[in-house]
Amino acid sequence: MTSLSLLLLILLAACIGVWLQREKYWRNRWEHVAKGIGMRARDADQLPEHSIRVWNDLQDTRRQSEQRRIFESLLDEISQGLVLVEEDLHIRYANRPLAELLHRSEIRPGRSLIEEVRDHQITGLVQEALQEKRHTTRRIQMLSSDTCTGTNLSGRHFLIEAAPLAAESGGGAWLMIQDVTEAAMTEQIRKDFVANASHELRTPLTLIGGYIEMLQDGGTPLTPTAMKRSLDVMEKHTKRIARIIEDMLAISRLEDTATPLNCEPFNVSASAQDAADHLAPMLEGKDVKIDFDFPKDGVRITGDRFYWDQIFTNLIENSIKENTRPGLVIRVSGHWDKSQCVLKVSDNGIGIPAHDLPFVFKRFYRGNKHHSSASQVKGTGLGLSIVKRAVEAHGGTIELVSTPGVDTTFTMRMPLPCEC
Repeated sequence: MTSLSLLLLILLAACIGVWLQREKYWRNRWEHVAKGIGMRARDADQLPEHSIRVWNDLQDTRRQSEQRRIFESLLDEISQGLVLVEEDLHIRYANRPLAELLHRSEIRPGRSLIEEVRDHQITGLVQEALQEKRHTTRRIQMLSSDTCTGTNLSGRHFLIEAAPLAAESGGGAWLMIQDVTEAAMTEQIRKDFVANASHELRTPLTLIGGYIEMLQDGGTPLTPTAMKRSLDVMEKHTKRIARIIEDMLAISRLEDTATPLNCEPFNVSASAQDAADHLAPMLEGKDVKIDFDFPKDGVRITGDRFYWDQIFTNLIENSIKENTRPGLVIRVSGHWDKSQCVLKVSDNGIGIPAHDLPFVFKRFYRGNKHHSSASQVKGTGLGLSIVKRAVEAHGGTIELVSTPGVDTTFTMRMPLPCEC
C-alpha cells in the first residue's frame, strides 16, 4: 500500500469517527429533549424523522404561500375585476381592479356579493351560472347609485362573465367584470352617425329623384325658366351630397389614429388668408368684412396645412352663413408666447344661444331649426365637428364663447412646439 493510499484510509477512518461521534452526540441530545418533554425512549429515534417532516411541511406551506402571493399580484395587474364566491354568494377572494371598477376603497372577503356590487343584475348572473352549472356571459348597464359611499355607477356598461368552480377548487363560482363603457359609447356614436348620415343624404337624394321623375314624366312641357330652376336645384343638392361625403371622410381620417398627420412648418396667416380668398364668391353682394390681426414675425406653427385650411374655411364660412344681416365683421387673429399659440376667429353677428353652446361641435348638429326647409339648409352639420377634431389632432384645444348679438369667438390654443 502506498503512502498516499494509507493517508486516504486514515482520513476516511477519521471522518467516519467524527461522524459517529456527531451521531452519538445528536442521539444523546434527542434523548435528552425527548425525556424533557416526557416522550418514551423508544420514540426518541422517531423525533428526528418527525422534525424533518415538520420542516418539509413548513417549507411546502411557505412555498405555496409565496406562489399564492405571486398569483394574486398578477391578478391585481389585469384590467378586469375578478371575484371568487362561495355557494351562498359570500366573497372568498377579490382582486384590486374590482374595487377600482366599482369605485370602492376595497372589497372585503366574507361579505355577501350584493353588499359589495350593489346590483342584482350581477348577482343574478352568478346565481344563474351556479344553478345551470355553465359559463354565462352578459353585457349590462349599471343601475346602482350608492348614496352611502357617494359612488354612482349609473350608466356604466359592464361585460360580466360567471362560471361554477370545480369541487376540488372549493366549489362556488368565479365572476369577472370588465368595463366596456367606452366601447359601448363608441358603438352608440357609430349608430348615431350612420342614422344621421343616412338622413342627411336621403333628403337631397329625394329632392333630386323628385325632379328627375318630373322631367321624365313627359306631361306638361317645362318652360326654359322652370327647366333651369329644376336643374339648378339638382345641381345644388348634388354638390351638397358631395360635400357631406367629403366631410365624413375628413372626420374618418382624423379619427384614424393609425394615419399620422402630415406635419411641417407653415404660415398660419397665409392659411387664414387663403381660406378667405376661397370663400370670396360667398361675399359677393354682401356687407361682410374680414380683418386679419397677426404679428409680422413668428406666425408659423408646425401642423398639417391641409387641415388648418379646413379649420379656417369652416369657421369663416360658418360666420358668413349664419349671419345674413349687413355689417358683419369677421376677425381672424393670432397671438404667440413661449408656450402656446392662441388663434381666434370671432364675429359680431347674431351669436349662438346659451342652450346650443354644448352641442355645436356634435356631428350634424344645427342650432337653427328653420333649416328644416330644403332650400334653407346652409351646411352639412359637420363643419364644426371637423374643426374640433382637427385642432385636437394637433394637440390643441378649442372653446367657444358667444354673447348673442354682440360677439361670438372660437379660441384655439396650440402648444409650442406642436404635439401632432
